[in-house]
Amino acid sequence: MQTEKPSALNLPNALTTLRLLLIPVFITLMCRDQMMPALGVFVFASITDVADGWIARKYNLITDFGKLFDPLADKLMVLSVMTMMVVKGIAPLAAVIILVLKELLMLVGGFLLMKKHVVVYSLPIGKTAQFITVLALMLCFFHETFAGWSWPPHLVVLWLGVALALVSMVYYCLRNGPKLFDEPQAQQDEKTEE
Repeated sequence: MQTEKPSALNLPNALTTLRLLLIPVFITLMCRDQMMPALGVFVFASITDVADGWIARKYNLITDFGKLFDPLADKLMVLSVMTMMVVKGIAPLAAVIILVLKELLMLVGGFLLMKKHVVVYSLPIGKTAQFITVLALMLCFFHETFAGWSWPPHLVVLWLGVALALVSMVYYCLRNGPKLFDEPQAQQDEKTEE
């Protein structure tokens, strides 16, 4: 008996859509040097990211829309924050370029695997890297507090996030890369029958 797929019109997807709509709000606030309101938007967006995933899993509201747009909304928000931090001269360009390239590779890989009907789940190291990066970006809002420090905490934590992100990408590639070249299950079944 085939279970009915949940409707895309649900609370987790509404939170994902809200997070996408908050990106231009965040950028506008940053452009106006309204740092604390911008931080509030970023924190709220991060909370919705945790909430929509938890609600979707608890109430079995996982949809194709959510699988694609939930991580996309998360990545776009984080990339927007990183970009604005570079524009403001708060975060180093090199760290952000590495993270942007890593995220782009992960998005392309995830899209290609999804086309092959392969579901890729978040790994603990990836979640840890994401948490550390988000923490570093939040600390960036208080960069003036760390002026004159030999090792400013926001930069130390950011580079730690970069290192973990690269480790998670290598692990992701080693674990999921071969699946890109696997034949679909239906074709394998046909060969078995022959």
